[in-house]
Amino acid sequence: MIDRFEVPLSQLSFTQKLDLMETLWASMTIQESNLETPAWHGAILNEREAGLQANQITLSSWEEAKERIKKKVA
Repeated sequence: MIDRFEVPLSQLSFTQKLDLMETLWASMTIQESNLETPAWHGAILNEREAGLQANQITLSSWEEAKERIKKKVA
């Protein structure tokens, strides 16, 4: 585990950045009780569930969603 990190992120390879991200995530999730979900997350989920129940929103498959995102960022 990395205790100290002094290399600019711009100098890391993609793989090194992924490794660092995994290390950070593992460190953060050791004590899950310290992770608090913001109240607005629950509000958004409730809003979306209500919209789904009222047929105001529809669902997409993950593949459809990825294609839609790719088109927006291209």
